[in-house]
Amino acid sequence: MNGMEIGEAAPVREGAGTLFLVATPIGNLEDMTFRAVEVLRGADLIAAEDTRVTRGLLTHFEIRARLVSYHEHNKKQKEPELIRLLLSGTNIALVTDAGMPGISDPGADLAAACYDEGIPVTIVPGACAAVSALAISALDTRRFVFEGFLPTNKKERRAVLERLAGETRTCVLYEAPHRLAKTLEEMARALGDRRVTVVKELTKRHEKRRRMTLPEAAAYYAANEARGEYVLVLEGKDPQELAGEAQEAWTAMSVADHVRMYEEQGLDRKEAMRRAAGDRGVSRREIYAQLLGAEESTKQ
Repeated sequence: MNGMEIGEAAPVREGAGTLFLVATPIGNLEDMTFRAVEVLRGADLIAAEDTRVTRGLLTHFEIRARLVSYHEHNKKQKEPELIRLLLSGTNIALVTDAGMPGISDPGADLAAACYDEGIPVTIVPGACAAVSALAISALDTRRFVFEGFLPTNKKERRAVLERLAGETRTCVLYEAPHRLAKTLEEMARALGDRRVTVVKELTKRHEKRRRMTLPEAAAYYAANEARGEYVLVLEGKDPQELAGEAQEAWTAMSVADHVRMYEEQGLDRKEAMRRAAGDRGVSRREIYAQLLGAEESTKQ
């Protein structure tokens, strides 16, 4: 088993094993790749988010391998042992319950630790809920961001929603069924009537896709019980609408206050005037003239 080469900053340890990040089906078992089956069969050890879930997958494909658990709640205890095994030459395959390990998953921490130790890490690609939902969302796929699960901390959650209010790219989020209605309500309140595609149970028998506005989605899931795994694909803010809102905010501020705002951020007068001019869509000469007029009025 050959791992990918790592740059000079983290030279590969001679005799070290390889960590394989192996994607598993997100619903339909037929989405398992031939290479994933081969790698899991050849691994010395499989580290799994939930060994019960993974054991069912292995049984289906007649894979016999030693399993250990590695998840969010035990990663600090398990990581040193996995690193020790890898350094001793053990080849380890890392899997999550469904999809790509390392995406909203502690596998990212283990991969980073391997890099620091000079342990080869390679990928066995496959299904990923975020990309799959984006592809069938009927929303813009050219530019997008992945937010994962919104924070549970109220202050952090509010800060994320405030950032999304100005995000022009399509955003992909995950949500658990018991929090879906509340999350959509909060998003509708913070982001207005943007469109969202709610994707349920990807690749499974009861796969569903609903494209609505956020208020419509909030009302629907307030009245209907959510069951299954959900991905939310949120439409980005219209750039022209965002520019118009910014323009309104700047014009509500005096030119002097606008320039002073940038000066208080550490910019010199010339650069502060240039920034203010750019915000307002006017020339720096016009900003200078208005500042000069304001100063003369003050003297009088």
